Amino acid sequence: MLTAERLNPQFVMDTTGNRTAVILPFGEYNALLADLDDLATVAERIDETGIPHAEVVAQLRKDGYLSD
Repeated sequence: MLTAERLNPQFVMDTTGNRTAVILPFGEYNALLADLDDLATVAERIDETGIPHAEVVAQLRKDGYLSD
């Protein structure tokens, strides 16, 4: 997850010195979008029940995705 300390913003200012926009390097912008997408997924799944790890492993073995 990208943190504010790791961002390298540049600010666009109006003639009175007020910040009106932010320019970010493209990679940082994409990282922020990915983090936002992850957070939306978490919010959508907040009420889902979990599946125990052992159960997932057993199902993957049964389906042939993991070897014994």
